[in-house]
Amino acid sequence: SRAKDVTMPAKLPVSFFSPRSPVMDLFRGQLDYADQLRQHSEIVLYFFYAPWCGQSIAAREEIEHVASRLSEQVLFVAVNCWWNQGKCRKQKHFFYFPVIHLYHQSFGPIEYKGPMSAVYIEKFVRRVMTPLLYISTRSKLLDFLSNYEPGVVGYFEFNASPQPPGYLTFFKSALHSLKKDYLGTIRFGVITDKRVAQEISLEHSGSVYLHRHVNTSLIYPKDMMNYTAENICKWALENREMLVRWLRPHGGKSLLLNNELRKGPALLIFIPYNPLAEIHPLLDEITKVALEYHKCNRSQAAEAVLQHLGDTDSPALDSSGTDAHLKLSESFSISKYPCCNTVVLPQWHSISRTHNVCELCVNQTLGVKPDKVHVPHCNFLEIEAALDSFYLQEHTFFQVISNTIECSNFLSFYSPFSYYTACCRTVNRHFLSFISSEKTIFQTPKVAFSSHGKKDNTQSSIPHIEDRNCFIPDLNISNINITGLSCRTNKTLNLYLLDSNLFWIYAERLGASRSAHLKEFAAIVDMKEEVHYVLDQNQSLVGPTLENFIKNFSVLYSPLKRHLVDDPSVHFQEQRVITEVTTNTFHEIVFLSEKNVLLLYYAQWCGFCASLNYIFIQLARLLPPDNFTVARIDITRNDLPWEFMTDRLPTILFFPHQRKEQSVKFPEDFAVNLPNLLKFILHHSSLSSSEPCTKECRHKEAVLQQGHISHLEREILKLRSEISALHQAHELLEAQLAEARREEQRLQQQKHTLEKQHKTLQLHSEQLQATYDQKNQELLEMAEKLQELADASENLLKENALLRILVASREGKLRSKDEIKEPLQSEQTLSEDDDVSPPTVTATLEEKRIDSIDTEHSSGNRTE
Repeated sequence: SRAKDVTMPAKLPVSFFSPRSPVMDLFRGQLDYADQLRQHSEIVLYFFYAPWCGQSIAAREEIEHVASRLSEQVLFVAVNCWWNQGKCRKQKHFFYFPVIHLYHQSFGPIEYKGPMSAVYIEKFVRRVMTPLLYISTRSKLLDFLSNYEPGVVGYFEFNASPQPPGYLTFFKSALHSLKKDYLGTIRFGVITDKRVAQEISLEHSGSVYLHRHVNTSLIYPKDMMNYTAENICKWALENREMLVRWLRPHGGKSLLLNNELRKGPALLIFIPYNPLAEIHPLLDEITKVALEYHKCNRSQAAEAVLQHLGDTDSPALDSSGTDAHLKLSESFSISKYPCCNTVVLPQWHSISRTHNVCELCVNQTLGVKPDKVHVPHCNFLEIEAALDSFYLQEHTFFQVISNTIECSNFLSFYSPFSYYTACCRTVNRHFLSFISSEKTIFQTPKVAFSSHGKKDNTQSSIPHIEDRNCFIPDLNISNINITGLSCRTNKTLNLYLLDSNLFWIYAERLGASRSAHLKEFAAIVDMKEEVHYVLDQNQSLVGPTLENFIKNFSVLYSPLKRHLVDDPSVHFQEQRVITEVTTNTFHEIVFLSEKNVLLLYYAQWCGFCASLNYIFIQLARLLPPDNFTVARIDITRNDLPWEFMTDRLPTILFFPHQRKEQSVKFPEDFAVNLPNLLKFILHHSSLSSSEPCTKECRHKEAVLQQGHISHLEREILKLRSEISALHQAHELLEAQLAEARREEQRLQQQKHTLEKQHKTLQLHSEQLQATYDQKNQELLEMAEKLQELADASENLLKENALLRILVASREGKLRSKDEIKEPLQSEQTLSEDDDVSPPTVTATLEEKRIDSIDTEHSSGNRTE
């Protein structure tokens, strides 16, 4: 019979945490005991792990660190959910490890899905411990509302015992928000002082207030929705306002970044973040920038928040700049929210590389006006009318080169209460290198306005053309000029924050320096346009820098330079036959070079591209290096401009000398081999130019042809030497082949001999098999006969036992007969002449019958 499969039982689990750890380790998966412990504790943290899981092992130290700080308030329980005999494995079915669940008394589980870092876990546990923040004063209320996270405030009068009506419902709604959104983006607070509650218009106990910075804040509609914890949480999540959102990728495959970036252009800000820190100055600055960027109307709540965040006068402005700013405000009285458009005037001359860039704004006068003037929204008709008026005065700003900003006012032809303001200055191509100077970032330019375009002699230097805080009085004294910009541009940005301590690898992929000692970085990613821009890391990541970065992106003609990613692992070597091109060297090698360039687009995963390397090496050796460059570029590791991209690999482009803009693509229907490539290059490199060829041109052409001839002659000599070497190698190979043929014949003979022996052995094997079958049949017959003999022997044994019984009974009867004979003999002596009595006759007959039976039985045995 076949042996059964033997399996080794699993080893008994051992403790995952040390015995001295504050974490209670149920390494046998005692989930029932864990539930009993939960009944006697207010806050419990379950850490479900698998002993073999690397992430569980890495998170073990983080959990122990949190437990050492909070073990007096929170019960930490670790459960082995992998042992097959434990109840946890039988009742829970997790798709990943580790898993963290928190319970607040009977509420739970609240799953934590954030980073497995001690500071983040502790922050989340503390939020579960105190889901409501107590707000006792107006200052604390402003602190609560000034946070970048949405805030929900409840007002309850604690004059009833134990809690006022609705308080427990509000308390559970805070726990529900943590359960639905593990990032904890909604903060819940409670007010017990009526005077503080009146600051946000809460009059009745049990009212719930949702604070929003830009839009109108809301009060929970009790008359329309039931007052339940689930409804309050759902209402807050649906109506919350997200100015800045945290992104925390979990490290696995996810569509988090893809889904967010597809919503529109995104500003990704990487900052080192400590969740347990009490103050975050950099985060407060980013919050102010986000609030100003999204403040599209005069929100009193936003003004109060900005004032509370310390939005005071900027120290970069001196007293003279402040006075000038006030005078400009008094002179023009431009409304707070004008509608502006950027206009680029044509070049002054065909040889000129300068442009005049103007900012045209529609404003409302404050002199003669009706009773109430509303802030105008951007109206296409008004902008069109302003453009018409502006182009009539275009000659006013028509200068070849001007270092000043010129502003003029034009009255509207359609409305007596509107006028237009245009401020222009000259920009050239080299201006982009100038704007990165740190000296000009916080410099306030001095601008002189004139009513008819007459410029003052004051000089001006500002970092970017859209940095209009210098000439549009649309500002407070603080140097901020992005108020409501998200509503005045078609390129609205979504602001995202990432912790650089955890996700710095994403910043490096976007262009951050790996050697940066301060992990602060900002980049704008626009997936629709397939571009991204990087903030210069030499500049400190502060509010004004972010404002300029946002404004540079928002204008119609953005001066930001697109960031291109190249391959940092490429090390250029002069001895290489094929030149490796990257993003940084593309223009230098291909366009600025005075050689004919043959460029191959390839990718690491392209197998056919790799097969072309030998052909291109041969081609590079054939072509004269003084006139031709054979290069290649890996498009998967280099971010090329869209006009040089290709959707098919491999792609071969030829850039002829002096006609680099007339690049030619190698035909796709031609085979990529050396003759076809040479014909393709020679054909397109010998195209006649548009100008007639002079004697000097002919001389150069003859010299070039002579150089080609001499180069080809040298190549022919090399080829002849290679041919002779190939002949010698061919003779040596022929000798080796002859020896191999002889060896093959010998092996064939051995093969035939082995085949004959194999046939003989096969016949012998068949004979042995036949003999074996015959002997096996005989053995079967003998076994049958032996079985018959055994059966007969068994019957004889049974009969022998029966005979013994009969003999014994016969002997008993004989003895009784002898005993009977003695009295008969005595009676015989008394009556010799008497007749035989009936008993005697009967006994005699009985003896004869027994004798006959014995005789028959013995004869029967002999017959058998």
